[in-house]
Amino acid sequence: MDGFIKEIKKDIQKTFNNDDFEKEKSLIKQEFEEKRSALLEKLNENASKYNFQVKAVQNGIYMMPVVKGKAIEEEEFNKLDEAIKQEYEEKSVIVQEQIMNVIGQIKEIERESDKKISEWQSNIALLTVNVHINYLKSKYKRNKKINQFLTNVKQDILKNIPEFLEPDTSNNKNQGNQVAQNPINKKPDPCLNYRVNLFIDNSNIEGAPVIMDSNYSYNNIFGTIEYENYYGSLKTDHTMLKPGLLQQANGGYIIFQAKDLLANPTCYENLKKALRIKKIGIENSTEQRSSMVLISLKPEPIPLDLKVILIGNSNIYQTLLAIDSDFRKLFKIKVEFEETAEINKENVNNLAKIVHGFCEDEGLPHLDKSAMAKLTEYASKLAGSHNKISTRFNDLIQVVGEAATWAKISKAKIVTAKFIDKALLERIERVKKYDAKYLEMIKENTLLINTSGYEVGQLNGLTVMTIGDYSFGKPAKITVNTYTGKTGIVNIEREVEISGPSHSKGVYILSGYLGEMFAQDIPLCLTASICFEQLYNGVDGDSASSTELYGLLSSLSGIPINQSIAVTGSVNQKGQIQPIGGVNEKIEGFFQICKMRGLDGSHGVMIPVQNVDNLQLSDEIIEAVKNKNFHIYSISSIEEGIEVLTGVPAGKKDKDGHFPAGTVNALVYEKLKKYAKVSIDK
Repeated sequence: MDGFIKEIKKDIQKTFNNDDFEKEKSLIKQEFEEKRSALLEKLNENASKYNFQVKAVQNGIYMMPVVKGKAIEEEEFNKLDEAIKQEYEEKSVIVQEQIMNVIGQIKEIERESDKKISEWQSNIALLTVNVHINYLKSKYKRNKKINQFLTNVKQDILKNIPEFLEPDTSNNKNQGNQVAQNPINKKPDPCLNYRVNLFIDNSNIEGAPVIMDSNYSYNNIFGTIEYENYYGSLKTDHTMLKPGLLQQANGGYIIFQAKDLLANPTCYENLKKALRIKKIGIENSTEQRSSMVLISLKPEPIPLDLKVILIGNSNIYQTLLAIDSDFRKLFKIKVEFEETAEINKENVNNLAKIVHGFCEDEGLPHLDKSAMAKLTEYASKLAGSHNKISTRFNDLIQVVGEAATWAKISKAKIVTAKFIDKALLERIERVKKYDAKYLEMIKENTLLINTSGYEVGQLNGLTVMTIGDYSFGKPAKITVNTYTGKTGIVNIEREVEISGPSHSKGVYILSGYLGEMFAQDIPLCLTASICFEQLYNGVDGDSASSTELYGLLSSLSGIPINQSIAVTGSVNQKGQIQPIGGVNEKIEGFFQICKMRGLDGSHGVMIPVQNVDNLQLSDEIIEAVKNKNFHIYSISSIEEGIEVLTGVPAGKKDKDGHFPAGTVNALVYEKLKKYAKVSIDK
């Protein structure tokens, strides 16, 4: 249409400046002048009968009295006798009627002349316009709306031929100043209505459009009408309609972050409305809040055919499902993203592609094989399994960005494994304030943690502390005292209300284990107190339940426990060890203390056998284990664990229900039997 407007202006001006057109136009005007002259001549003849002379000027026709054969002016006429003047004035009425009649006839033939010229112009213009219009119509003959639009354009051009014949004054400064001073007198250019607003251009897109954006304002989602200040009022036209994300995604897909979308309830409600009626209109939001005069328009709604994808957590989904009746109808398919993926060649290659794309976009040095292998190890650690990698790509990309920065600082052209290690180490260094404080307190013996020797009813449990997004493991001394009585196992943390429900449950399980193992022929009569020493901020989780049970067995049997081995793992009533979380942080936390005090080959950690798959330890710990300076024991039952901690066989019941003499369980049974006898005697 831009080309059409340019060509049609040039061709119309060229056509109407043609000699043949001007000749025909002159003939029509000459015919009008001849008829006009004849009417004026006849009018003059009639006026002379009444002693008046008639003259035609540009502004009209006027008459002059004739006295003694001479036309006189008004001053001379005023000098005449009153009787003569009276006579002329009476005659002038008749002449004036004749003049008015002639003026009417002249106007009529002038209109006929203009009409002939206009018809001639239209016929000539029609031939010129049809050449261009018919060409466009042939290109879009299957589109009825475009054909109707082109027909309307042709009719409008034929109505406004004079505007097309006016010279272009856009470069004339004086003309521009006059227009600026008198905007009301300026005629609108009809060509402005022929322009096309290319609302959406998908010509360079392969397949359906997929739209994502971070700006969730109303206008950015639904489109807007822009305005310009036009001499005190706001003015717009169809070329100032701007599309929103929904129009851009029409025919394809649009992806919203649910949290950001719901932060603007108006956007969410209007999105649902558009999806229900399958149409989207552009509303004039400026009109409601503006005090200025608006020259606006109301575009027709656009048919809407797209898929909307909301990304959010399960809490948002469940909330919308519960409180929004439209949500289930409009968003019918739920998809859950896996936080991990199988560690295979395809997935590792896909991760490498993501990393490569990030480095390309940000202009960062790329990773070599060793760096990619190290990043895959870290992804596996985030996933918590040897067989999986994490799909928390944001966390992985942050590590890549930091490693690339360290590489650039070192003026390296490629990121190697050492830069990945550097980035991971620096991430910990920046946030390990509280970790370092705990380590310092243990070093100064403010926190009492034994890493050597043997103690009865005392051992190191392992805990994980989380501060913000940083977790670290530290040992906690657990002590157990047992004595006669019927109170049972006293959880000191529960008594002072700093024990969580999971931890309290774990302590109750201990009674079940002791009852089945040792109280089949005697009543279970004991009082035992269990305490996390120097822990005042609460404790939860059952990962220390096996540790507490080992403490109970040690206290009852009187066999000391090796303090150089720390313990983690939960236990059920049957004595089976169950997996726990945070195993890597717990091992690394105890290793730090042992390393600080000097590794001598006796130190180690006891973990559930199920957690072996979750081990993602630092190279330093792996090397220490290889060199037998540090040990990791994986166990599946309490019997295995107590033997590692004490060096004494646990002991299994024979067919008569007796434990072998000298074993841990035999000594525990004898102590409980003694407690039962004392309680019965009392």
